[in-house]
Amino acid sequence: MGEGASTSNNDEARLERFIAKWQGREGGQERANYALFLSQLCDVLGVAEPDPATATTEQNDYVFERSVDIPNPDGSISKGRIDLYKRGCFVLEAKQSRQKGGNKEVAGQPDMFGADTAKERGRRGAGKGWDVLMMNARQQAQGYARALPAAHGWPPFILVCDVGHVIEVYADFSGQGKNYGQFPDRTSFRIYLEDLRDPKVRARLVKIWTDPMSLDPARESARVTRQIAERLAAVSKSLEKTKKYTTEDVAMFLMRCLFTMFAEDVELLPKASFEKLLIKCEKDPSKFQPMVTQLWEAMDTGGFAYALETDVKRFNGEFFKSRAVLELGREEIGELRAAAACDWRDVDPSIFGTLLEQALDPVERKKLGAHYTPRSYVERLVVATIIEPLRAEWENVLSTAELQKSDKREKDAIATVAAFHEKLCKTRILDPACGTGNFLYVSLELMKRLEGEVLEALTDLGGQEALRGLQSHSVDPHQFLGLEVNARAAAIAELVLWIGHLQWHIRTKGGLPQEPILQAFHNIEVKDAVLTWDGHPPPKVVSGGGVRLSERAYTGMAGGRIHRRQSAVHRRKQSAFAVGR
Repeated sequence: MGEGASTSNNDEARLERFIAKWQGREGGQERANYALFLSQLCDVLGVAEPDPATATTEQNDYVFERSVDIPNPDGSISKGRIDLYKRGCFVLEAKQSRQKGGNKEVAGQPDMFGADTAKERGRRGAGKGWDVLMMNARQQAQGYARALPAAHGWPPFILVCDVGHVIEVYADFSGQGKNYGQFPDRTSFRIYLEDLRDPKVRARLVKIWTDPMSLDPARESARVTRQIAERLAAVSKSLEKTKKYTTEDVAMFLMRCLFTMFAEDVELLPKASFEKLLIKCEKDPSKFQPMVTQLWEAMDTGGFAYALETDVKRFNGEFFKSRAVLELGREEIGELRAAAACDWRDVDPSIFGTLLEQALDPVERKKLGAHYTPRSYVERLVVATIIEPLRAEWENVLSTAELQKSDKREKDAIATVAAFHEKLCKTRILDPACGTGNFLYVSLELMKRLEGEVLEALTDLGGQEALRGLQSHSVDPHQFLGLEVNARAAAIAELVLWIGHLQWHIRTKGGLPQEPILQAFHNIEVKDAVLTWDGHPPPKVVSGGGVRLSERAYTGMAGGRIHRRQSAVHRRKQSAFAVGR
């Protein structure tokens, strides 16, 4: 047996000893055990263990019990201690560090679900008492992250540990610390002890310890998205050379192509089926138009696709109502085939729209990838205008549910959380100058992440029974409204929203959506956004010298008395978003 195999066997044996040692232990002694558990976890992962703490707090960048100063409302300062801290990586709190009578108990804070004893806290069966302690520890960790020195910045990860059982992972890569959400998603943010047998899970934890920003999904997806945009730009440029097609015809055709590529990679179509069709057509270009036309007809209505020799799902929506297929030569089909070979599952909708617009526009094409609004900038605006108010309301809802549950009013607690979910699904976001939809997409994604937490709370409160009836009721593209004067950009915005929504559905629900896959919501409209006065009726002067249009002017909008005009000066979110519920 070689040295590498021996090392691997030793690592596996060490992992199994670790799991056997900690699995199945009763809870209640986290304050005594968490440091030993985490030190041994570091050994299993092959990362450095925490350093000894020093008397100088500023030097304690990777230690247990890291001291932080927490400002109180009266201006005084309290001392807090982070269970485990690694600068630039994470703040970790053990779940029972805030138990009743413990040194981190919050005065007046009830134990949700009525877990009052160490014995009950240790039970991990039907009882859900330990979940509120995890929630409390998460809130404490976020408070500690807020109290860190400004020079440290916000850590990208918050970890909450139930010793010997599970680690919950929350992330915020924006550097703002205002939107820590389940990472990577609702289905896998909890890492149970037995999950450590999965090499991918261990690799994720190693990166959290050593290179956390490498886990930012936007990094890899941005690279993939640029590659795809470059391929599409090559096809677009080649088609325009023939002078046979307008820029708009090329753009709409390529958007149908790229959605088909996405559909095969997420297995809404048979895996690699469109890529294989393109390979066949590259050899005989005369087959391209009739075969792709019939495929898109089948995708629109559902049924048998002769080009793929199989039944396909009904997509409906707007993308395949027009099935115009351009005549392509062998070279252009080859570029499409190369684009289809990319992994469309990893495309980043937050920048894809801008890059696609650049790829399809002859003037902008030379700037491809040179400038677009980075996701971090988009997220900063979306969090401030949309997510922060929703999260504040969500925290109040959780507090109410805690009290209801502690009073043995379980049905009321479920109803309270379900009512917030209903409100979330009715919240509408308007971007009056949406461009290619990157702001709308980021809003969709962050609201879906918040929805994941709401659904998890419902599950904790009432099990899967509490989710009954919600499978087809969720945050979706119809809530995200846009106005845009550029027809091509508006079409891209709709495409971006649907790709992002389907990515999230498949990633978190583990199955395919119900048919029709797409819906014609008409939520992106091609029209001007800025209201201008057409001279009637005369303006009314009000105090302060301002001018106000009369109510009659506004009621005349439907009849065309008030016109919309979009100014390029205001394209960068002149008034951010309008949020309605």
